[in-house]
Amino acid sequence: MEALLAFLRTFAAFVVSLGILIFIHEFGHFLAAKLSGVNVERFSLGFGPRLLGRRWRETDYRISAFPLGGYVKMLGEAADEEVPEELRHASFSHQHLFRRVAIVACGPLFNILLAYLVYTLTFALFGLARPSTDVGSVSPDSAAATAGIQPGDKVLAVDGVPVEEWGQLSDLIQNAGDRPVEIRVQRGSEVLTFRIVPEMRKTRNLLGEEIQRPLIGIVASGKVNVEQVNPLQAVYYGADQTWQVIKLTFIVIGKLFQGAISPRTLAGPIGIAQMSGQVAEAGAAAFLSFLALLSINLGILNLLPIPVLDGGHLLFFLIEAIMGRPLSMRKREMAQQAGLFLLILLMVFVFYNDIHRLLYPGRFTP
Repeated sequence: MEALLAFLRTFAAFVVSLGILIFIHEFGHFLAAKLSGVNVERFSLGFGPRLLGRRWRETDYRISAFPLGGYVKMLGEAADEEVPEELRHASFSHQHLFRRVAIVACGPLFNILLAYLVYTLTFALFGLARPSTDVGSVSPDSAAATAGIQPGDKVLAVDGVPVEEWGQLSDLIQNAGDRPVEIRVQRGSEVLTFRIVPEMRKTRNLLGEEIQRPLIGIVASGKVNVEQVNPLQAVYYGADQTWQVIKLTFIVIGKLFQGAISPRTLAGPIGIAQMSGQVAEAGAAAFLSFLALLSINLGILNLLPIPVLDGGHLLFFLIEAIMGRPLSMRKREMAQQAGLFLLILLMVFVFYNDIHRLLYPGRFTP
């Protein structure tokens, strides 16, 4: 019974996450098209055969059989589509270049906007969680162990600089290099001071890359301090968090292309479903943060200059702006076929990653 409940929770979290992200993305395209006067013939959540829906005015709103995506079909969207003279004003292909750019760009833009709103709401409702400076464990034979630091100690300051969260503590030690640092900790009712020389050791950073950095051998306890923030602060922290995740996403994509990060770290629908269930179990704040993270990733990945993605269409528009005319239909078709082939290869690869993780947990390393 517990296994069944866990599966249902994971499935529900995955469906809700994916449904929200797809709806917001396609709604961005839909709204921009409507505001530009373009007729939208279909608004679909999912691909393939129509399962259910309703036609209202010129648009067929539907849910389709295959849920991994969605689309908005506009009048005149296909390059070879014939549009009656009297409807050309409502045709996508007959719009000014800037309007077509706006319609295509609004899908990814709405995903990023959703992330910002979700982060802001999360901070407003649940506060700002900051990892505490409590020591969870001390590595044997490390500089901290030799100096006498113990699990349960709370670090108060590094070289006289007060620290309130683990990130500050880590940065100060890293900036010290291999010179001695003075660590002040609280142990019960006592305040103790230790002089420690950091050691240069190999470790892995947030992106899984192996680096050398100064360490003293302490590990965070995992405890967090929650700071309640007012709505204006939540707006600021929401924007900052969104920007930090956007920067990190671009860094990860760049390092994947450079080969600095293994493509084995990529997750597909199965992996995302697993993570959705885990964060849903962790609580509303964790689930909302995960939803925002996925939304940013979806938005940015759609902006990659790969034909069939939004970024591919924007690339075509850029070429059109430079050349003064659109690419020929033949060249666009060839590019889209190549883009579709790349996407299929990527989907096969991430499904392989997911299945490998399920069959061999713990053995799938970057």
